[in-house]
Amino acid sequence: MSSNGFDYRPRPRRRGKSDDPRFRKEWSGPGPDKRDPETLGALLPQIVRKNGWTRKVADASVFGRWEAIVGPDIASHCRPEQLENGELLVVAESTAWATQLRLFSRQIHGKIAAALGPNVVKRLKITGPKQPTRSYGPRRVRFNGSRDTF
Repeated sequence: MSSNGFDYRPRPRRRGKSDDPRFRKEWSGPGPDKRDPETLGALLPQIVRKNGWTRKVADASVFGRWEAIVGPDIASHCRPEQLENGELLVVAESTAWATQLRLFSRQIHGKIAAALGPNVVKRLKITGPKQPTRSYGPRRVRFNGSRDTF
């Protein structure tokens, strides 16, 4: 070392581009490569299976894909209300549609089984719309007879 603080010893040689990890020939380029990120759609079935959510996803698919399963005409006149223990409650917009859907319940059940699997919906329960109650106020008299004769 000299008196002015400058070191005359040779400096270590700089690494060339071939030694630098930033310049290695491992870049994937424009084509597909095994290191490319995977899409969420490709990973989702693995995540569902790994966490044991298969049954829950199948149950939720009944509600999310209702129109695609039964068709737009039927879906516009009814909706799935709840799925419990394999029994699907379907509420129709009128009693006439409820009767019509009961006639086609076997075909509807077949469409659901074909789309989601045979054990997701085991039974269909089809009802009409909920009727309004006639009890008004805090006090009422129980009356089992016809309401149009008094």
